Amino acid sequence: MTSTATGRQAPAPAREASASAADRTRSTRAGGGGRGPRPSRAFASMLPRRSRWSVLVFLIPPLLLYAVAVLLPIVQSLFLSFFRWDGITDMSFVGVDNYIKMLTRDDVFWTAFVNALVYLAICLVLQLGGALVVAGLLTALPKARELVKTLYLLPAVISTVAIAFLFQRIYALEPVGLINQLLEWVGLGHLQTAWLSNVQTVLAAVSIPEGWRFTGLYMLIIYAALIAVPKELEEAARIDGASWWQVFWRIRFPYIRPVWITTTIMATTFALRGFDIPYLLTNGGPGQSSELLTTYMYKTAFVHTDYGYASAISVFIVIECLIAVGLIFLLLRRKDNS
Repeated sequence: MTSTATGRQAPAPAREASASAADRTRSTRAGGGGRGPRPSRAFASMLPRRSRWSVLVFLIPPLLLYAVAVLLPIVQSLFLSFFRWDGITDMSFVGVDNYIKMLTRDDVFWTAFVNALVYLAICLVLQLGGALVVAGLLTALPKARELVKTLYLLPAVISTVAIAFLFQRIYALEPVGLINQLLEWVGLGHLQTAWLSNVQTVLAAVSIPEGWRFTGLYMLIIYAALIAVPKELEEAARIDGASWWQVFWRIRFPYIRPVWITTTIMATTFALRGFDIPYLLTNGGPGQSSELLTTYMYKTAFVHTDYGYASAISVFIVIECLIAVGLIFLLLRRKDNS
C-alpha cells in the first residue's frame, strides 16, 4: 500500500527525488527542455528591432519632405545671400556686403522691421488674448458649443484672397464700408477715414484681419486644454473661497501652460512670416507705412530682381523667428520653474 493510503509519509530520499523531478519538469516546460532561450525572451528581443524599423519607416518620409521643402530653401537662401544676382546674369560674390547693407545702409529695412514688430504685437493680442477669452467662455456655455466653435473656425479655412477683399469693403470710405457706417450710426462720423490709405491707421488695419483669421484655430487648441483641467481641483478651490481669477491663474493656466507655450510659438512664427493679407490689402503702402519684412523681401526679389539681397532678408527672418522661439521658451519656462 502507498503512504497515502496508510497515512504514513514517504521516506526523505523519496521526497527529495520527487521534488528534483518536479523541478526538472518545470524547467523543461518553461525553457523548452533546456535548449535555447525562452520564447517570451526571444520575442522581447525581436520587438525593439521591429519597433525601430517601424519608427524609421514612418519617420523618414516626412523628414525627407521637410528637408526638401524647408531646409533646402533655407540653405539655398543662405548661399545666395553672399552673392549679387539678378536671376539672369552670372552671380557675383560679394561676401557679407548684403548683410552690411541691410543692417547699416537700408532705412526701408528698419522701417519694415519695426512695422513687423507692431504687426506681431497686434496679432498676438487678438489671436492669443481673443482665443483665451473665447475658450474660457465656451467652457461655461451650456449649449451650442459646436456651432460656436464652427463659426469661429471658419475664417481659418476661408481663402486669403477672399478675406482681403472682405476687409477692403469693410475699411472702404467710398462707397462707405461697414466701419465708417457704424461710426456714422453712433454719431462719430467725424472719425470716418480711409483706413487703408491713412498712414496712421493702415498698419493696424492690415494686422486685424490676420489676427481675426486665426483666432478660431487657437481657440480650439486652448479650449481642448481647458476642458482637460480636472474639475476636482477647481471645485476644491471654489470651496476654499477662491475667486474666478484665482481659479484661472492658480489652477487653469498652470495646467495649460505647455499648450500655451506651443500656441504662442505658432502664433509668433506665423505672424513674423505674415505676407499674404498685408500684401493684398496695401502692398506695403502708402509709402512704407505697412511694409513688412516679408513684403519688402518679396518686392526686392521679384520687382527689383535683387535675389542676393532678398535672400539676406529671408535669412534675417529665419534668425528672427528662431530668436523669438528661444525667448518664448526662456520666459515661459522660467516662470514655470519659479
